Amino acid sequence: MGKYKDILKSLNAGTAGVRGKIPGVYEGFGTVYRSAYADGALSAKHKELIAVGIAVREGCDGCIASHVRSAVRKGATGEEMAEAIGVAIQMGGGPASIYASHAWDAYEEFAETASAQS
Repeated sequence: MGKYKDILKSLNAGTAGVRGKIPGVYEGFGTVYRSAYADGALSAKHKELIAVGIAVREGCDGCIASHVRSAVRKGATGEEMAEAIGVAIQMGGGPASIYASHAWDAYEEFAETASAQS
């Protein structure tokens, strides 16, 4: 498959058990997610790019995989992704520079899949 696709698959399988125990929490989170990422003054694509930056800053590979995939699906270009990653590095310093490479690898993985499906 691919590293970041595997991460998402693992996360989905891993949360299934806890999701069944606290479905209301996950339903509430889903409602917040849909509201936060709806097009508004900022497009959903730009909101996903913001989330990529936060994911890089926080060093969360699962978040990187999820938000990079969503940004690519919403049409984010390599240039847009690189700039979002650049802001994350500025905000997060050295540790963010390490996760920046993870985000770029994820972008290349998901962009390749998107190109193949076009």
